[in-house]
Amino acid sequence: MSERAAPFYCPYCGDEDLRPSEERHGAWECHACARAFQLSFLGLLARRPAPGSPQGGDA
Repeated sequence: MSERAAPFYCPYCGDEDLRPSEERHGAWECHACARAFQLSFLGLLARRPAPGSPQGGDA
């Protein structure tokens, strides 16, 4: 299994002092604001046609 990308900054305080949590897979700890958060992939969004395109129906 391949490694996932690490977050660049804390979603709460914006600091970059993040470390992987040992509690759960995908969880991170911010040592600046003492918060823990978890990242997960929910799925792919369906592509919508651009307005004005033949499939968009706005012609």
